[in-house]
Amino acid sequence: MTDVVNQPEFALNSSLGLILVICFGLLWVAFGWYLGRSNKTHEDFALAGRNVGFAFATATAMATWVTSNTTLVAPELTYQFGIWGMVGYSFAALGLILFAPLSARIRQLLPQGYTSGDFIRLRYGPFAWRLFLLISLVYALGWLISLGMAGGILLQALSGLDYHIGMTAILFICVTYTLFGGLKAVIATDFIQALIIIIGIVLVAVLLLEHHGLESVHEQLSSNHPQLLSLLFPAAIMFLFNNIFFGLGEIFHSNVWWSRALAFRKRVAFKAFLLGGVLWLPIPIVAGFIALAAPQLGLFPPSPDMVGPSVAAHVLGSFGALVVFIVVFSALASSLDSLLAATSDLVTRDVYQKHINPTANDKKLLRVSRRSIVLLGLITWLLCLPQIATLGALLNFTGAFVASTIWPIVLGLYNPKLSGRWAAAAMGLGTITGLAMYFLVGFYVAALTACLVSGLCSWLGIYLSNTNFDWATLNEEEQP
Repeated sequence: MTDVVNQPEFALNSSLGLILVICFGLLWVAFGWYLGRSNKTHEDFALAGRNVGFAFATATAMATWVTSNTTLVAPELTYQFGIWGMVGYSFAALGLILFAPLSARIRQLLPQGYTSGDFIRLRYGPFAWRLFLLISLVYALGWLISLGMAGGILLQALSGLDYHIGMTAILFICVTYTLFGGLKAVIATDFIQALIIIIGIVLVAVLLLEHHGLESVHEQLSSNHPQLLSLLFPAAIMFLFNNIFFGLGEIFHSNVWWSRALAFRKRVAFKAFLLGGVLWLPIPIVAGFIALAAPQLGLFPPSPDMVGPSVAAHVLGSFGALVVFIVVFSALASSLDSLLAATSDLVTRDVYQKHINPTANDKKLLRVSRRSIVLLGLITWLLCLPQIATLGALLNFTGAFVASTIWPIVLGLYNPKLSGRWAAAAMGLGTITGLAMYFLVGFYVAALTACLVSGLCSWLGIYLSNTNFDWATLNEEEQP
């Protein structure tokens, strides 16, 4: 039994794992450098000249949302919650689908905007803006850490290569090609990575079904782990609803998605986000199915976020491990580069330009943006060193923060009556409540309660409001 449990962790030779990392790294860095040669201004670097077409827009929306969370955490949550784990995770597609109309509205109201922070600052004023920045940066850091950790976990699970080597490699590669190419390189590499992810996930699913059909997996779970098949598993049901609001909050507030809405050509954003969400929907279900085979195979990995690679490698051997490696590496890179670029935009625009140097010229902003990418990469690397938590636990901690922004964002885009004071109260009280529930009850209710409290504050603010916001204010590129 010991041999069965331990063997999958080394389905790939450690030297081969390292060679794959180096080859991918050289390919993406060279591609980023090539694309970055046409970046002449800060707008080119941050928003790809606001000229991204439909194919690239759809690919970057789908690929960026296929993160370590989808390829590693979806199996982890299925391993813990069963059927509801993978189905509940797939409901995160609603975030992309429902952001489609919001993205069209953003493009209409904020034609000269750079970041999600620009909207909050112009719509709600400085206090709500600074609170929103704090929430955004906490979330971005949590997501960056989870992605860096996932790189280390991937290599360790498949090849036995040291966690710190994999983590360092994925961060170095993504920081370097994002530094060279900006959003243009991020979106172009996302297009390739999206194709790799779709082909790879389908291939793994087909091979798994050939080796272990649904019937044998179902029989084993029914006999020994019936709770994983139960549709009345209370914690899993709470997770389902919690994940819906977590996914909405992640996308609605994050500059990763706002920067794309502002970078896509007019009339492209709605179609791109809608199709990206539809393409993303089945991926966590396929990835989660992998984990259901773990008990049947006698696999009980030391950390639940290693279950996906371990099962695939055990069942499919070296070839399966190679496919999983390529898919997860592509998913990690497509999210890491996007998050680095979008967060550096927040640091450059909302922190540096608006708080430190309002008179900075375009060349200075471009320089600060690149330095921000390096700084974010370094901070992430330092915080990834101790491997402080599992990927699921780490990321869901941020759910309390982001879910509190859903109502202020949605109502702020469509309802002129919500004031900055009530928006700030909604975000602040929602975050505090969500964090309290995270520690007192569990991660599977943090986003749910944060969204509930934030919604109550927002609608109360509208009911008591005497204000009527002038939408034309958002057309002003610069505001004090």
